[in-house]
Amino acid sequence: MENQAIIESFSDFKEEKNIDRVTLMAIIEEALRSQLVKKFGSDDNYDIIVNPDKGDLEIWRNRIIVADGEAEDDNLEIELSEALKIEPDFEVGEEVSEELKLIDQGRRFVLAFKQNLMQKVQEHDNGVIYKKYKDLEGEILTGEVHHVRPRAVIIYDDEQNELILPKDQQIPRDYFRKGDTIRAVVRSVDLRGTKPVITLSRTDPRFLEKLFEQEIPEVFDGLIIVKNVVREPGEKAKVAVESYDDRIDPVGACVGMKGSRIHGIVRELGNENIDVINYTTNENLYITRALSPAKITSINIDHDNGRAEVFLKPEEVSKAIGKRGLNIKLAGRLTGYEIDVYRDIDEEEDVELTEFTDEIEDWVIKALKDIGCDTARSVLELSVDDLVSRTDLEEETILNVREILRAEFEE
Repeated sequence: MENQAIIESFSDFKEEKNIDRVTLMAIIEEALRSQLVKKFGSDDNYDIIVNPDKGDLEIWRNRIIVADGEAEDDNLEIELSEALKIEPDFEVGEEVSEELKLIDQGRRFVLAFKQNLMQKVQEHDNGVIYKKYKDLEGEILTGEVHHVRPRAVIIYDDEQNELILPKDQQIPRDYFRKGDTIRAVVRSVDLRGTKPVITLSRTDPRFLEKLFEQEIPEVFDGLIIVKNVVREPGEKAKVAVESYDDRIDPVGACVGMKGSRIHGIVRELGNENIDVINYTTNENLYITRALSPAKITSINIDHDNGRAEVFLKPEEVSKAIGKRGLNIKLAGRLTGYEIDVYRDIDEEEDVELTEFTDEIEDWVIKALKDIGCDTARSVLELSVDDLVSRTDLEEETILNVREILRAEFEE
């Protein structure tokens, strides 16, 4: 077996792996030198010539001629009598260059060289893939489902690279089958040994941000900027947008006529409810917009502790909090403030006792109404002693009632 036969497939190999000529030459030489070091202890005195296009590989060993019987290292020195067999006019002290054939190094040497070469090519491929996808972190990719596992979906891109969409990065209502096309954002790229692990996400806020770029031309062109995105995947999201062009309404442009533009994004996210709001540096206004659709009466901001007290009419409180508290939770994450909601009740306002039937028993309410206390404030205006003496109710009962009524005005 000659050198040519051993590496005759280099040209095809180069095309298959999409490795440029210079890189492949360096990989082949590195793999071969590694084997030379293992066999001879050093590769400093070797010249290696590689031409992967033609499948050529030449190995030349350079040794110094010494007198017969004085050679201490056969790898670095050659005795005069041996050198004269190569060239009859060699003398002691000269350097001899001698070509080595791979086949002469033994079968184990050749097999180890091939294995080392494949390993270094794989490391190169892994490095290329790692860099490619590391540069794509935060960007949307499209791939095809290869197979579905209980804890992850395995996706192949156009180059048959493996991408992983873990279960916890899927939207709750996501359901995939083999062959389905998936859009997701590149969440992270890590190395497991030398193998790159590419993790995708459909729950990452960047996925929604990039969907805005893909689906809304003004965002793609930079006329509208997505300032912040917060999500409860599959449930609700809030997106703050801003336009530097006064002629463009950023919210209207993102939503579209009758929601036409945002409809595709909502569908992609499993009917996730998306609130789009105008970004502003006015914190009071920003918090007000973030709590939409609730209408705010007033706001007190504690910048030092990062808290905001928001006052609303009683009928607006449930809107501000939202289903399962999602609206206020997302508003807090969007604005960066811990938001506390309070009912705003004017001094003149009062609440009928009959509104408390869920918390106060009917016979207690009747006893209070019998003494003319029909509203919450009318009860609170009397002292505990007055109420006990006039109603014959137990003091503990009166204290409990007052606590319930007071909470209505303090919330």
